Amino acid sequence: MPGRKPVDPVELRAAVSAWLAEPDPPRPIVAAAVRLSLRTLEDLAPGHTVEVRVPPFAAVQCVEGPRHTRGTPPNVVETDPRTWLLLATGRLTWEDAVAAGRITASGLRADLAAYLPLIRD
Repeated sequence: MPGRKPVDPVELRAAVSAWLAEPDPPRPIVAAAVRLSLRTLEDLAPGHTVEVRVPPFAAVQCVEGPRHTRGTPPNVVETDPRTWLLLATGRLTWEDAVAAGRITASGLRADLAAYLPLIRD
């Protein structure tokens, strides 16, 4: 089975710019920005050790290391769409998000600080 096509950086930037342009963006804009940014994370940190969940829009597996095959993965990151997009754009740091309880991160490899922000101005 062929791999999926990498995210086009122009498409990612357009989706995130649309999200940033609206004080209360419509669901399709949020969904596009979340999905494209999570796929970008997959491209930057390939692997299956950490599951990153941004309900209700998407979940991806990333980061090299041991692969889980059944049940809840040992390394899970979960957050809301706004927090994820703030992290992806560098408007919120990983450390600040964790300290504020805006992220649930469990497991030894669940720290994504090295991969963020995904989009730099």
